[in-house]
This record gives sequence, structure tokens and C-alpha cells, in this order.
Amino acid sequence: MHQALVAGLEAMGLELLVDPQYRLPQLNAVMIPDGIDEARVRQRLLSTYNIELGAGLGTLAGKVWRIGLMGQSASLTNVMMCLGALENTLATLQAPIQTGRALSAAEEALE
Repeated sequence: MHQALVAGLEAMGLELLVDPQYRLPQLNAVMIPDGIDEARVRQRLLSTYNIELGAGLGTLAGKVWRIGLMGQSASLTNVMMCLGALENTLATLQAPIQTGRALSAAEEALE
């Protein structure tokens, strides 16, 4: 599921904080696009989709979102829902992302 999530995020043009060789599949730190109110995105995801992203902590506050892939969250259904909801939310807020690519990239990563 980690590979599917990463593929979808990267297809949107989002970057992960940690280099691939040091990543933990269970916890993904995603860089927030410039000009985006990260708290607004998290609030919309929670109120609209019932998806909770973690905020960055310490020196990473306001710079990353934390997406966990543990237990129930580590299912294809939840990864795809997270990617779709994040893409829709960011597009609505006019974030500098690529739309319409995340879900197919995630599916391809699983093949």
C-alpha cells in the first residue's frame, strides 16, 4: 500500500520528505505545496471525507502532512479514498498539482 500511496502522491506532483531508502512504509511525510494552508486542507478532509491527516510536528509543523498506513488504513480502499480526497481538496483550493493521475498511478504501482 505504501508503494501505491507514493505513486499516487508523486503523480499529483507532491513530494515526500524522506529519501526512498530511509522511508518507513507505515508513516509517510508529505511536503505541503507552496501557498497552501495545511490546516485548512486537514479540516476539509476531516469534515468532508472523514479522513484525518497528521500535522507536522516540531520543526516540520506547517511543512508536512503525516499519512499513516497501519491497520485498517493500510487497505487499497482507504489508500485510494485518501488519494482521491486529497486530490479533490487540493484542486478545490487551487494547489499547484496535477489532477486525474493519482488513482491510476496507484493502481499501476500494485501491478
